[in-house]
Amino acid sequence: MTEIRVLIVDDDFRVGGIHRDVVASRPGFAPLPPVRTAAEALAALRDERPDLLLADVYLPDGDGIELVRAADADAFVLSAATDAATVRRAFRAGALAYLVKPFATEGLIARLDRYARYRNLLATSRPLGQEEIDRALAVLRDADDTASLSRSVTARTVLRALGDAEASASEVAERAGVSRATAQRHLTALAGRGLVQVTLRYGSTGRPEHRFRALRH
Repeated sequence: MTEIRVLIVDDDFRVGGIHRDVVASRPGFAPLPPVRTAAEALAALRDERPDLLLADVYLPDGDGIELVRAADADAFVLSAATDAATVRRAFRAGALAYLVKPFATEGLIARLDRYARYRNLLATSRPLGQEEIDRALAVLRDADDTASLSRSVTARTVLRALGDAEASASEVAERAGVSRATAQRHLTALAGRGLVQVTLRYGSTGRPEHRFRALRH
C-alpha cells in the first residue's frame, strides 16, 4: 500500500517535531519535514503534494484554516483555539478532525489510525453504495467506541484515581492498579468528553510530559 504522506504546519518547532514523531510511529504513514509558516506550507503543498495536512490555526503569516480550505488534501486542525466559531470554520473548510492543544499523543494516534482505515475503505475506483459511505464515515468518527470507553468501569476507576490534583498517566496508573497504557487511553477518552484537562510540562531534557486534571462541572 502507498504510504500516506503527511505535512505538519506548526510555528512551534518543538510541537511540530513531536507531531512528526507521532506520524512516523504509525505504520503506513510518512511525515514530510514540518513547516512553520503559511508561505512554507503553500510551497510544500505545491511541491510535495501530501495526502494529509496537520495544521495549526495561528501562524505567523496567515491562517491555518485557510490553508485547509485551499489544500488539495485531507486535513486535521490541531489548535489551542476552542471558540465554537473557529471550530465551525475549520469543519466548513473541510477539516476531518479538530484536536485541541495540548492533547495526549494517543489522541492523534487514534485519529491517524482511523484515517488510515477510512482511506482504505474508500480506495476503490468503482461506485460506492450508501452503506459503504456511511461505514467509512463511522470509522473516521468512531464516536461509539470513544463513548463506551469513557463510560466503562475502568474509566471510572481511572477518573477516581486522578482525584483533584494534577497527575501524569504513570501516577494515575499506579494508583488505579492498571498499566500506564490503559490509564493513558482512558484519560485521553475522558479528555475528549471534556471531563479531564490535558496540559504539557516541559522538562530540561527529553519530551514534554502530559499532565491530567479532572474538570469538575
